[in-house]
Amino acid sequence: MRIGWSSFRGRVRGFGSAPLAAAALIGPLVAIAALGAWLAAPEPDDADDQDASPLSSALFLTAQDTQVAATPSVPTTAKQASPSPASAVPADEPGTVGIAKASDKAVESTPDAKPEKSPLDGLRIASQSWRRGGLGSKALVTLTLRNANAFAVKDIELACTFIRSDGSPVTERTRLIPDTIPMKSRKTYPNMLIGFININANKAKCSVVTASRI
Repeated sequence: MRIGWSSFRGRVRGFGSAPLAAAALIGPLVAIAALGAWLAAPEPDDADDQDASPLSSALFLTAQDTQVAATPSVPTTAKQASPSPASAVPADEPGTVGIAKASDKAVESTPDAKPEKSPLDGLRIASQSWRRGGLGSKALVTLTLRNANAFAVKDIELACTFIRSDGSPVTERTRLIPDTIPMKSRKTYPNMLIGFININANKAKCSVVTASRI
């Protein structure tokens, strides 16, 4: 009986140790097979990279939006409040408008300066006559000058035209009177020598050309 039980127990022990040895051999084999499968697996191609790029872009844009949202923005009113050098002085300041209006009133209140009156406006020949002298070749003119201006005049220049009987001019002469005529007065100059004239002249007409005021 002991011999039989001993042989039976030895068989049982041999039968129980076999699975343990098999399990110890299977573990390394599985690890080697997994490593070989990993090494034999194909590398990811460009299509995989392209498929992954939209996800990466989306993640980058999300991170960028988050950074922009976290950055404090400058208010628009603050930007407008800082004037540029060109517009440092506004054109329509109330003080400037007031000065402009005051200057306009000053110009309007100042009367326009009247132009200086010409001496010829009030100086005229009241009467004139002439005759021949020096064997008929010279003209002697007698005339009266009237000064109606409110100032005296001097250096009066006369222009005399001598004409024929048919009205055609034959001689023209000028004469300067270096004299002064007071205001609101008249003077007569008899037999003034005007100059040599044409022998065919039978009429004469003189007029005041220039004069100076005093």
